[in-house]
Amino acid sequence: MIVRPRPSIWKLFFLVRGSILPRVLPRLCLIFVVSMAIVGGHQVWPDWIGSIDGAPFALVGIALSVFLGSRNAACYDRWWEGRKIWGSLVATCRDFGRVTLLLGAESPARLRLLALTMAFAQAMVPQLRQSVGHDRVLAVLPGDAREAYLASRNPPDAILRAAARSLIDEHRAGRLSDIEWQVVDNHIRTLGEAQAACERIRLTPVPFAYTVLLHRIAFLFCVLLPFGFVEALGYFTPLVGTLVAYAVFGLDALGDELERPFGDDLNALPIQALADTIEINLREAMGQSQLPELPQPHYHLLM
Repeated sequence: MIVRPRPSIWKLFFLVRGSILPRVLPRLCLIFVVSMAIVGGHQVWPDWIGSIDGAPFALVGIALSVFLGSRNAACYDRWWEGRKIWGSLVATCRDFGRVTLLLGAESPARLRLLALTMAFAQAMVPQLRQSVGHDRVLAVLPGDAREAYLASRNPPDAILRAAARSLIDEHRAGRLSDIEWQVVDNHIRTLGEAQAACERIRLTPVPFAYTVLLHRIAFLFCVLLPFGFVEALGYFTPLVGTLVAYAVFGLDALGDELERPFGDDLNALPIQALADTIEINLREAMGQSQLPELPQPHYHLLM
């Protein structure tokens, strides 16, 4: 996710990093070349390459803008829901660090539960972002839980099962009352619900037919648009056509990125930074004093 102070209006025109321009630039070049060919062909062979009334393009443009707006709103809802889930995950983990004081600040059971919670937060990253490895998980995961973690088809859930077993052992040993066990177990259940909610977003994209229809309409609209302007704008047609294409293709590409809030695009959620923040908070709750620095954006990028 791009994290930076808002630049001046002048600098906004020249920003590339964090904008959608690199993704749509090949298509913009194509539209510019097609527009130049249409203008040149209209000048040389006006009877063969004529112009089209601009009224239909206005109607299609209105429909396309509504279509783009509704799709982007749906994709932004997915992005914002993902951020709310991870915000709730951070709060739950911090609260877990306080609730487990019921076991005793230095008790082995509490330290194990907090280590498993750190590992769970780190395990959520490769579960949602396939390009990330498991090194950070294995660095904090207790040794006796590693085999089950590596063998599981749902590694974060395997960690929660290990935490639940530890909690049950404490309850059976009489070190937790029924009410205390239920209070701590509720936090583990909340972590599982957060995982399920994130998986629902990742595994349930915007319907594919919806996306295909929008891509086709947007591309045909931008390719045919120069025919509606060539008579009125002449040699300025490629410029206007490319500007319109930038707006259409840019909104389309931005919707694609927001649809995948846990991906590795520039505008994806910084789930690795959030997992690292959870680890730092829980290490402090465990009484550790040598803590790593909080995640900071690198070249305005926080992942």
